[in-house]
Amino acid sequence: MMLFRSSAAICGALLALAISVAVARSETRGDHSSTVVDAASGDAIVGAASTYNPFKPGKEEGGPKTASGERYDPSAWTAAIKTSLRRKFGGVEFGARPKYALVEAVGKKVIVKINDVGPLRPGRIIDLNERTMRHFDPSMDLGVIPDVKVSPLAGDNWTPGPVG
Repeated sequence: MMLFRSSAAICGALLALAISVAVARSETRGDHSSTVVDAASGDAIVGAASTYNPFKPGKEEGGPKTASGERYDPSAWTAAIKTSLRRKFGGVEFGARPKYALVEAVGKKVIVKINDVGPLRPGRIIDLNERTMRHFDPSMDLGVIPDVKVSPLAGDNWTPGPVG
């Protein structure tokens, strides 16, 4: 009888553990998206996004430096914000830690590291690097994506890439 109670208690404990792990995993997945939305400032801006690649082969080893001092990397999840929006996105200055933003367009969301600034054409608010632009426009045929919503993210503990 005692052996049966011990076995039942162990089985019950294992079942409870399995259920709590499953719940925690589903909450973690769901919470990441809602955490991003919660951290996105209410000061979102809407405008057009274009793509850029300042790398000129042979000019600078490893690609040119961005405003933050990092090298431009076409395979990262990065972007350049319009120079006039620099303050809104935390400064983005040489040697300063890059900032993060949530970019939403065409039914997709991605966290980008804002590590550069630039004088963009009128109506454009952000220049996405190649990888980020391909997320929204896989064929790269559009060139410019209208009605992109960009929200600064509080803090600097973000992992750039697709959300949700």
